[in-house]
Amino acid sequence: MKLFYSPGACSLSPHIVLRETGLPFELEKVDLRSKQTESGADFMAINPKGYVPALKLDDGSVLTEGPAIVQYLADRAPASKLAPANGTIERYHLQSWLNFIGTEVHKQFSPLFNPQITPEARANVVAALNRRFDLIDKALIDVPYLTGAEFTVADAYLFTVMNWSGLHKIDLTRWPALQQFQARVATRPAVQGALKSEGLIK
Repeated sequence: MKLFYSPGACSLSPHIVLRETGLPFELEKVDLRSKQTESGADFMAINPKGYVPALKLDDGSVLTEGPAIVQYLADRAPASKLAPANGTIERYHLQSWLNFIGTEVHKQFSPLFNPQITPEARANVVAALNRRFDLIDKALIDVPYLTGAEFTVADAYLFTVMNWSGLHKIDLTRWPALQQFQARVATRPAVQGALKSEGLIK
């Protein structure tokens, strides 16, 4: 398998999951502006959507969309316990979190990456994110991870998007459970490995 990624982007989530599973994989960096991969390939020919992550499977087919990719990887390595079994209510709870993170947190961050965003628009985006953080912090008060005691693919995704808080100077002090979650996940060897590999930490 080959993961097409951009450092620190949402592709960090499947990168972490790949390392958690122990499955063999390759990495290829993508320049999202030029749409060229590190090897000089046209990324638009690999993923016409033009964004990461994209996972090239061993049969040559390509899987896109982070929540789909991480569930595929978890199902390839069931012993890792990164996702409950398909068809169980626990799996649907996991999917609920993946959808919430994708639509209510990940996409809420998107306008902040626009350098032309006005101060008023930024304030509105941050206020909306704050309401989402309130919900997540409450869910994490009594458990180490989103679905309970076990680290799952949803935690990898949440950790990835919450890392953008520092980039956009959003202080997480008012959400101690969320802060502790970020610190807890950051110590995992797979997370450290992914962060180092992408040049995000030394």
